[in-house]
Amino acid sequence: MKLGDVLCGAGVRVDGAAAQIDVTGVTSDSRQVKPGDLFVALSGVKTDGGKFISDAEGKGAAAVLVQSGASAMSALPVIVSDDPRRALALAAAVLHPGQPETMVAVTGTAGKTSVASFTRQIWAHAGLAAAQIGTTGVIAPGRIDEGSLTTPDPVTLQKLLAELKGEGVTHAAMEASSHGLDQRRLDGVKLSAAAFTNLGRDHLDYHPTMEDYFACKMRLFDTLMAKGAPAVIFSDDEWSDKAASAARKAGLDVRKVGRFGDYLVLKRVEHYRDKQVAEIHFGDDIYEIHLPLAGDFQIANALVSLGLTLSTGADQEKAFDALDHLKGAPGRLELVGKTPDGALCYVDYAHKPDALTNVLTSVRPFTTGRIVTVVGCGGDRDKGKRPIMGEVATRLSDVVIVTDDNPRSEDPATIRAEIMAAAPGAVEIGDRHEAIRHAVSLLAAGDTLIVAGKGHEEGQKIGDVVLPFSDHEEIRNALKG
Repeated sequence: MKLGDVLCGAGVRVDGAAAQIDVTGVTSDSRQVKPGDLFVALSGVKTDGGKFISDAEGKGAAAVLVQSGASAMSALPVIVSDDPRRALALAAAVLHPGQPETMVAVTGTAGKTSVASFTRQIWAHAGLAAAQIGTTGVIAPGRIDEGSLTTPDPVTLQKLLAELKGEGVTHAAMEASSHGLDQRRLDGVKLSAAAFTNLGRDHLDYHPTMEDYFACKMRLFDTLMAKGAPAVIFSDDEWSDKAASAARKAGLDVRKVGRFGDYLVLKRVEHYRDKQVAEIHFGDDIYEIHLPLAGDFQIANALVSLGLTLSTGADQEKAFDALDHLKGAPGRLELVGKTPDGALCYVDYAHKPDALTNVLTSVRPFTTGRIVTVVGCGGDRDKGKRPIMGEVATRLSDVVIVTDDNPRSEDPATIRAEIMAAAPGAVEIGDRHEAIRHAVSLLAAGDTLIVAGKGHEEGQKIGDVVLPFSDHEEIRNALKG
């Protein structure tokens, strides 16, 4: 394809002979450059892509795209763009055309993985070929790929969407992280509907303020959605009204779900140890659903997912019936086992204050004994949330064990100390293996154990090394012992 045609779709003008250059691919990673590729030199958090132009040139790049005003020394044609990240995403969509007919995305601090998973399951229950893309990877008919990024880079994403369409997938739900939205990773995706779950403190090592964090989330509504498209918003969060206002300002069809909803209204919930019974009103219809998952936040996630599927044409009766059969996303308040006297042991991905609050308040109604919580915080991430995590854990638990999460390049003892500063009475056990074994040894009848922070992860990041580690396996081994 001609460079001019590729970048025309990305809103970038190419003049003269450069417009006629043949381009076979696009990448922002010089290590991945192949002959004929367009290399996009991005300025990142850690490095400047302009430093790798010569590497890309040596590997056969056909042209280079840079930020307006950036200096670029190259024998190759150099094209400039005011927004090279967006140009990269749109160029990737042009060079890798095709995506599932119905695409939806969900943003918010917590619940994205569960909403993507539930949306896929509801569509599948309705007989549709559906997929999900997010933190836990890609799940589609006949395909399960493990992943690491909540929102893949735009080139990987566009290749993936084209593959899914080629495999017969017609419906796909994906997570939209604030990083992904800010870095334009979804800008080449054509969305049929989008959703907002909630907003709480997270990623303030990346975003300067909560308002900036929220604004990045709202790019999903004000930039990526076509006017009139459905915006499903959970109604019961303190940021819900602001999200609804932003969506309306963008000309979207706002559909609120929850106790204060106007599209799907939650009227009654009865909590049990392993399920919830809820009454949901949809227009003039009333449904009683038996959600086989614990936790009030799972009702919220299910409502958002139901709103997305109904807004994209799923059969109403099949969609509501699907809620009785939902399976939780891996590592999201996942019951791993029980002690001989019935104490429950859960793993949850909660690694931010609001998520930990939701989990601990969700298990309290069916915990007749004590809540025992194992918690830590990741290194090289928002340090301000560490004492908040300690305060939440000690306020909402009966026993707290502070341990290591993924310390990365930081000193683990320093991270633990920052949590312990706001966790009076907590026990400090740095070795996560020993912390989990100790927690299990404390359990008695009626107790509930929450091992928080890592969820589905199968490794622990210490320095530059990822060591094999599974909270699930540690709990199972401790129960056997």
